[in-house]
Amino acid sequence: MANALQQTEAGSEGGFETEDARRIAASKRAAREREKQALNLQRENILSQKTSSPVRRQALEAALAHIESQINAMS
Repeated sequence: MANALQQTEAGSEGGFETEDARRIAASKRAAREREKQALNLQRENILSQKTSSPVRRQALEAALAHIESQINAMS
C-alpha cells in the first residue's frame, strides 16, 4: 500500500512515476536548452560579421537561415 501511495504521489508530480524518470527528463530539458543556447550564440556570431564580398554574404545568409530554422524547430 505504501508503494502504491508513492507511485500516486510521484505520478501527480509532473506525470513521472519514478525519480529516475524525473532525472532523465530534467537532463533532456537541460541538454535541449544548452543546444538552443549554442544555436543562439552561432546566430549572434553570424549577425556580427560584416563583409563586402557577395559570395561570403550569401554564405552567411544561408547559414543564418539554417540556424534560425533549427531554433524554430526546437520551439
